[in-house]
Amino acid sequence: MDSIAADYADELLSPRGVPCLSLYQPTSRRPPKNLQDPIRFRNLVRTMETSLQESYSAKDVRGLLKPFWALADDHDFWSTTHEGLAVLGAPGFFRVYRLERPVEELANVADSFHTKPLMRIVQSADRYQVLGLDLQKIKLFEGNRDALAEVDLATGVPRTMTAALGDEVSEPHQTVASYGTGAGGTAMHHGHGGRKDEVDIDAERFFRAVDRAVLKHHSRPTGLPLLLAALPEHQARFRRVSRNPFLLDRGLEVDPDALDIDALRERAWEAVEPQYLDRLAALIEQFGTATANGLGGESLARVAEAAVVGKVATLLIEADRQLPGRIDAASGTVEPDELSKVGVDDMLDDLGEIVLRGGGQVVVVPAERMPTSTGVAAIYRY
Repeated sequence: MDSIAADYADELLSPRGVPCLSLYQPTSRRPPKNLQDPIRFRNLVRTMETSLQESYSAKDVRGLLKPFWALADDHDFWSTTHEGLAVLGAPGFFRVYRLERPVEELANVADSFHTKPLMRIVQSADRYQVLGLDLQKIKLFEGNRDALAEVDLATGVPRTMTAALGDEVSEPHQTVASYGTGAGGTAMHHGHGGRKDEVDIDAERFFRAVDRAVLKHHSRPTGLPLLLAALPEHQARFRRVSRNPFLLDRGLEVDPDALDIDALRERAWEAVEPQYLDRLAALIEQFGTATANGLGGESLARVAEAAVVGKVATLLIEADRQLPGRIDAASGTVEPDELSKVGVDDMLDDLGEIVLRGGGQVVVVPAERMPTSTGVAAIYRY
């Protein structure tokens, strides 16, 4: 399955041949609801087919939709869906993403991909990671307020103490002595030496290796806050050796294996939410200060003109709002239109992509937290 985190910047924001096909739908994990998922998918593909037929030949339409129809017939795929689905296709390009949060149904044909639902996953301020840790193994989870899922550890991240320390794991210092009379005496094992000290040393070395690898391969690349889920004694030991600046002061003092994924998400969000609210409050305060100094904007037209010349440093966009139309990539001119037309997409989606390509920061914000009524709040570089 394709990875949003790996694809987002390099693949999905890169120029593509037209048309770009974007399909989103909510899905269900379990029967009987998930039996309707392939039927809904086929209906959305037919909607795209109707749009394509207005501008493309029957041969081109068949070629563009071939991987979509193949996915519709993949019974194994539809037996393992999550909460949502995103499927993106263009000439020579096809990506499928299982999503951990529901999305609104959409079948769109345009000059670029509709990526705002994915942008919300990748760019939202409510994202975080959870490191589940004990003396034998680690697990890493990533999520937001709505969902949490285990992620594949990058190559180079030790999954177990044995993987981290190899042959250097200490062995018990034991001898065997016989007690009783004759050769049939009972064999009893005696431990000698500081076994507890050796266990403590192994644990510290394991935790150091985990800390270095998680920081290098997961925390720094994502910039996400990291919540530690571990028993109190492991919390203290890990924090003593950790050099990860993304590690939150507050952790979950629990064996992560003792909680199912929903319970872990609830506990994690309870711990992360205060930082999320603080970050949003800080961004909104920055926007207010910038606006007072002539370095902030909330007009879609003016922000778009600023974005195409690389003037936007930070952009807040409203999560569930759509403004159908086009943004001219050269001038930034906005042209409202109907989303059902070929070549028309959500202008908030396009604006976010322009800012990201220009090296700016984009944060998708819930409607109740947006500081403007336009769906846009920009902080300018100059």
